[in-house]
Amino acid sequence: MHQPTPPSAADDRRPQAGPPPSLGPGVGPTGAGAPGAGDQVVPPRPAARLDGYGPRFPGGTPYPSAPTGPDSRPPTSPGPGRSSPRWAGQNRRGAGTGQGSVAPPFAQGRTASPGGRPSAPPPRGATIPGLRWSADLPPAHTAMICVALPGLAISTEGGQLTGRGLEGFYRAGRRVLSRCEIRVAGREPLAVQARMASADHARFVGTLRTSPQAGPDPDVIVERNRFADGTERITLHSAASRPLRLPVEIVLGTDLADLGAIASGSAGPELPASVHGSGLRWSCATGNASVTAEPPPADALASTGLLRWELDLPPGGSRTVELRVRPDGAGPLRAVGRAATSPLAAAHAEGDDLRVPVLLRTSIEDLQALLLRDSVNPADTHLAAGAPWRCGLAPADALVAARMALPLGTGLAAGTLRILARTQLPGPGAQSGMIPGPRRDAGPHLPPQCTGTEATLLFPALLAEARRWGLPDQETEELLPAAERCLAWLRTTVGDGPYLRDANESGSVRCETQAHAHRAALLGADLLDVCGREGGAALRQWAQTLRTAFREDFWVEDRGGGRPAAARRPDGSPVPHLGAAAVHLLDTGLLGGGEPAPGLLDKVRTEHLARLLGSPVMDSGWGLRGLSAKEPGFNPFGHRAGAVRIQETALAVAGLAAAGYEKEASSLLRGVLAAAETFSYRLPEMYAGEQRTEGGAPLPHPAACRPAATAAAAGVLLLTTLVGIRPDAPAGTVTLRPVRSAPLGEIGFTGLRVAGAPFSVRVSRLGLAMVEEAADELQLGV
Repeated sequence: MHQPTPPSAADDRRPQAGPPPSLGPGVGPTGAGAPGAGDQVVPPRPAARLDGYGPRFPGGTPYPSAPTGPDSRPPTSPGPGRSSPRWAGQNRRGAGTGQGSVAPPFAQGRTASPGGRPSAPPPRGATIPGLRWSADLPPAHTAMICVALPGLAISTEGGQLTGRGLEGFYRAGRRVLSRCEIRVAGREPLAVQARMASADHARFVGTLRTSPQAGPDPDVIVERNRFADGTERITLHSAASRPLRLPVEIVLGTDLADLGAIASGSAGPELPASVHGSGLRWSCATGNASVTAEPPPADALASTGLLRWELDLPPGGSRTVELRVRPDGAGPLRAVGRAATSPLAAAHAEGDDLRVPVLLRTSIEDLQALLLRDSVNPADTHLAAGAPWRCGLAPADALVAARMALPLGTGLAAGTLRILARTQLPGPGAQSGMIPGPRRDAGPHLPPQCTGTEATLLFPALLAEARRWGLPDQETEELLPAAERCLAWLRTTVGDGPYLRDANESGSVRCETQAHAHRAALLGADLLDVCGREGGAALRQWAQTLRTAFREDFWVEDRGGGRPAAARRPDGSPVPHLGAAAVHLLDTGLLGGGEPAPGLLDKVRTEHLARLLGSPVMDSGWGLRGLSAKEPGFNPFGHRAGAVRIQETALAVAGLAAAGYEKEASSLLRGVLAAAETFSYRLPEMYAGEQRTEGGAPLPHPAACRPAATAAAAGVLLLTTLVGIRPDAPAGTVTLRPVRSAPLGEIGFTGLRVAGAPFSVRVSRLGLAMVEEAADELQLGV
């Protein structure tokens, strides 16, 4: 089953908004300093003109369906706003500055507009709320995205929030602040550094020269620490030899647009502000938001959205202004990943390759940042698909990520399974037992496919493997009926045939769908048997039938020795194109004793597939391409037509290593690790599949989520594959199958979880593994 999407939709990459915002402002203490004797008072300079919007974003639903076209853009409306950029005598809170009605320097030179700042018509291709993407989709690849869901803070490297593109603070899918621009002494600080301090924290540093006659050295440092929870701390550090009095002005604004509206360019103008406590407040029909400041500003001007302070800095001294951005009525943001009850273990890595610990730490931080609580049962958590576009539940992605993150514990898997069990379609009917999911694009050679099919097949496989990693028997028993319904749907849908066909009108038989179904049948049969349920024998018999038919029908002979077909059309003809979907044939899952389940390919063809995946047409040097570079329709930026998708690359590395093809696995692993370094170890869900060159770097995809759940979890899988942990907690054993070639030298992990207890392991430069910490009841298998 799938939810309807427009024909041009790709990979269900639409903004997903959460529930409407609901929280309220806090008020800080009042008071402002006055100049002291001997202070050097730095007068403000005229501010630069601030004209125009960058591309904005569509509104509405996660799965928009309204008509679009080159001229389908929303009608512009003047809307409420500031009538002129001046110090209005009304709606003003001051501290007796003596400025009267003189316009502040930061507001001078600005063209008035009905929306309160210069506005431009929406970009061509933008549509009214509920539509498809705009042709001018704001790029995400250059953004610095702080994440602690349901909070986001999106910035450029300049640090100023100008209201253009994606910039702003978000809560539950709504932009609660779009503009936060600072001037010190009438000037914008010169940006000198921007970096991500953690998944939810960005730090920006700028400089000023308050005494140009003293030489070229800056004497004021402006540090901005921005957090996803809606907090921004602005600190001024003085290196001047004399006391300084610095006028500081911050101009704020928001449109209170939801992420869908921003993505399509129909966010609308900024809203008029009102003075509220120690800050400003904005309201519209869909919500309210406020900014409070500590210390309170000397002046707060609603007409220009301006807060103003006079800050005294002694030589070597510092002063800090803290802003708190919240929807009205909202308390402090409590991100799931920051709670003591986070389902993810805080594992650590060390070794010869210094990139390894950084990648693991960043991957876990990103996973924690993307955690969300279930609205029905807050004790259950799941991963959002990715920021900024997919901050909601995507069933297939959530299951894939939870499976790759099993070395960090079974809590995430259990929560995800419980949440999705509540979405399972009831019977009777052909779709009874299915987990719904949206369609996604499948590349240039196949029609879009239903992610609900993948999610339904992943469910019993994840439950079976989570049990092997140590999911308690009680939780397994509670989830078993939902897994049985998934397996019953599989057997009903297959009927008397060997294949699981697409449910849509195409009726295609996809290679990766058969791999998912085969793994679900074998792992599901094993699960049913150990839990004393019936049906395991029938599933194994069907899996055997599928293997026999697949080996006959899905291998396409060619002069190079052949390849697996991507799919078979309803008339039985093969779709011969080689793509990354073939890696699912190597991902067979684990049975008892840590033994991999049988695959759909025999040994000879598995070896040939390994050689193909390791060849330059598939291995870009940065990871595995989604489509062979020699195939028609190859596009290095195509998300299933040639781009490197981290999830599929990680599955390829794990599958190749398990099958004994360490050379190919090591090459892909090194490529992703090199790419991770260029992305500051926060892997995007995909990037361009262009061939790696000496001194080059992978090209980012402008629409990729970063962070993304599958990419962050893939970082965990890529590294733990080197150890080859194969647990069987119910049997009290754990087997290690490390990569013998030790491609990254010595590597060690602490704080992993097997059988509900900490698990530490080390692999030497000779490829020998040693367990250093484990649950008392675990025995090392052979």
